[in-house]
Amino acid sequence: MAAITSHWILDSIILFASLIVFSYFYVTRKFGYWKKRGVTEFKPTPFIGNLGDCLTVKKSAGQWLEDCYNNSAGLPYVGLYLFHKPTLLVRDPELIKNVLVRDFNYFQDRYARASADDKLGSSNLFTIKNPAWKTLRSKITPIYTSGKVKKMFELMVEIGDDLDTHMKSLDLGKKGKVLELKEISAKFTTDMIATTAYGLRVNSLNNPDAEFRKHGYDIFRKTFYRSIELSCIFFLPEMVGPLGFKFFSKKSTHFLRNTMWEVLMERERSGIKRNDLIDLLVELRKSYLESSDKGHFEFDGDNLVAQAAIFFTGGFETSSSTLSFSLYELAINPEIQSKLRNEILEGLEQTNGKITYDLLMNLRYLDMVVAETLRKYPPLPFLDRVALADYKVPNSDFIIEKGTPVFISMTGLHYDPQYFPDPDKYDPERFSEENKKSRKPCVYIPFGEGPHNCIGMRIGLLQSKLGLVKLLTKYEFSSCKETQIPLRISPKILITASESGIFLNVNELVAAK
Repeated sequence: MAAITSHWILDSIILFASLIVFSYFYVTRKFGYWKKRGVTEFKPTPFIGNLGDCLTVKKSAGQWLEDCYNNSAGLPYVGLYLFHKPTLLVRDPELIKNVLVRDFNYFQDRYARASADDKLGSSNLFTIKNPAWKTLRSKITPIYTSGKVKKMFELMVEIGDDLDTHMKSLDLGKKGKVLELKEISAKFTTDMIATTAYGLRVNSLNNPDAEFRKHGYDIFRKTFYRSIELSCIFFLPEMVGPLGFKFFSKKSTHFLRNTMWEVLMERERSGIKRNDLIDLLVELRKSYLESSDKGHFEFDGDNLVAQAAIFFTGGFETSSSTLSFSLYELAINPEIQSKLRNEILEGLEQTNGKITYDLLMNLRYLDMVVAETLRKYPPLPFLDRVALADYKVPNSDFIIEKGTPVFISMTGLHYDPQYFPDPDKYDPERFSEENKKSRKPCVYIPFGEGPHNCIGMRIGLLQSKLGLVKLLTKYEFSSCKETQIPLRISPKILITASESGIFLNVNELVAAK
């Protein structure tokens, strides 16, 4: 006998319809949240909020947030919905500065979160929450001081020599050859971070089967599943655990855990000192095990491996993107390429042809070129925070309630003609000393800003600059039929990446032969 009517089929239809109606009202219960508070909002769609283009992979999260930024011109902030959750996109530079710097205590955590079961994903410096973040950040910060980075430079030059070897092996011939530069850059920076952080010569450049490069590629592979996995971590973190999503893939987690722990234990056994990340982690583990006050963070096991893993991930990808995008822009702007090459060659004359740390620090136009690349192509195109307590926006009655996700569009700011006239043009002169001084704070933030900024900024910039110096002194880069003009950014991945690689024609300079 049926429970509601005399027919099971009719009962099933009623129950199904009731479930749909209940679900609809549940997921739309917070719609209008921003409108009620006098905040302009984008009209959400039931069940998905404003994330439609991201979920269908028509746009990356960075492109979506940039569009939201552009479509709310003149407003200090605008309301969005991540599925059903009210979310704020902050546009005003003064408020951005408050969120990232002045009132950082209200916004200390990222909104992104990995599952507690995903130890490498949830315990690393990028995703970990307070108070553990504060403890960990203070202990890890000394690894990349200017003094330590300078000491690492000789190791970096050795990898630069490996890049020379690799380029020579490609047999460019008299007419040059079309090469995919993103992969070459990624192999170079993978080798760089492996030697400077872990004391390993993984030789990705000259070994096509190098495990480190395979797993680096796997972490950022452009697939629909990986896009959904990472998007969920950033935009629907409460579902990461139930859905079994991981910050690092299962294969990469296994590789990184085994490799990094083996390196840690070997360094501890040998007592060898290299003043690198592994040395620091060994020291932190020793101090932790000997201390009676364990504090907020356990410096042992996967918690240590997680730091080694995130430094590897961030260390190679951001620098390889900066290097390859710089080469792309230099190829389609040959006058800028010539100007930069001349500056490099003049600098090398002063050092008798030797690439030194001081040389790279004093090449002013090189610094401007890299800065302009990071403006157009910030590696992570947005920043995320979450309000840890109710926050009253200065000079207003508006309160950002506790638990509200807050996003900042880097690409929105970096392409805003109010701050960067003719923003699609590649113009290193934007970063002359005069132009930098006249620019508003917090409109150029490729490494973030405030206490949560990128800890590896110094070494990341140095890696990219070294790669450019090595390549531009011996090779000329130009566009070819395989070069995308304009370059299309992939909608399948959170980071800024070209849709189908960076293909350029590469010729050996006559004087370099």
